[in-house]
Amino acid sequence: MKNNSVAEMTAEQTLSENDLLIEQAYEAMANGGESPTEIKNTKSPSKWEKWKQNFKRRGWILLFILPALIYVFIFCYGPMYGILVAFQDYMPGDKIIGSGTQWIGFGNFKTFFSDPNFGTYFLNTFLLCILGFLVGFPLPIIVALLLNSVRPKKIKKGLQILYYAPHFISLVVLVGMLKLIFGSDGLLDQLSIKFGGDANGLQLFLKPEAFRPLFIFSGNWQDFGWSAIIYLAALSGVDPALHEAAKVDGASRFRRIFSVDLPAILPTIVMLMILSIGNLMSCGYEKVLLMQTGGNLETSEILSTYVYGGLMSGQYGLSTASGLFNSVINVALLVIANFTSKKLANQSMW
Repeated sequence: MKNNSVAEMTAEQTLSENDLLIEQAYEAMANGGESPTEIKNTKSPSKWEKWKQNFKRRGWILLFILPALIYVFIFCYGPMYGILVAFQDYMPGDKIIGSGTQWIGFGNFKTFFSDPNFGTYFLNTFLLCILGFLVGFPLPIIVALLLNSVRPKKIKKGLQILYYAPHFISLVVLVGMLKLIFGSDGLLDQLSIKFGGDANGLQLFLKPEAFRPLFIFSGNWQDFGWSAIIYLAALSGVDPALHEAAKVDGASRFRRIFSVDLPAILPTIVMLMILSIGNLMSCGYEKVLLMQTGGNLETSEILSTYVYGGLMSGQYGLSTASGLFNSVINVALLVIANFTSKKLANQSMW
């Protein structure tokens, strides 16, 4: 019995030694033919050495992003020193940083916050942006899912062109179209008068309550098709085998949208939602100014138009302060959206 146990132990030791030799041989092959003793004697490279080796092998890839980096630094980060104007009594021709610079601290911010119309401007901006986000963010997703469900290629391409075309209409032309339809003496007013309405027509451009619907729905009509492109690109990467398996299980087309398509584009949806929330308070002033009339100032005066008005009147410090306040709100919303997405969906930008 003892001889058998000793023999079994020696056999197990031999097998373990053989396995060890085999593993060392594989390691030697993977490391360019070095012997196991040489591998043990060589020190593992430091992080800096690994970084240099990776840079030598793949550093040329950075050349492709170099033009974009140069553009961002010159046109995005370079002008950021101008935010110092928010803390100065600045006039055109003054040096932003120099011996004659008049620093007034948070004086411009105090003037901005003490403006009796500040609450109205902030509320108008928030409502215009949040309502536009609630309508405009899910719309491209729905359109992309519907277009992806269309089987005839000719019909699908025709619908895509029809949806993309409004994106290439300039804002001036778009607002001109709105005025021809909804403005004074426009098509809608003429129809209203013809069918026994008010003699002056509806005059929607002069009504404060009509400004937000016109602004939001015209903007979404112009951009929903263009915004759907990225979702269509994500849907094109869905494995057809998943749809075939769902068909075998008896899933309808509507059910496959929720069980196959939506989970596939969920990471894209989350990323774009975070970016959209980061720009939530940025409505822009161009279209607002074009649609602004004396009758709808109650709802059309927002932070962007306040900044524009300050620049036109020479109040550069006050305008910079209000613009900086708006940017800080956007950054805070971006951080909150990213943190919430990371906790709830385990997906985030950083």
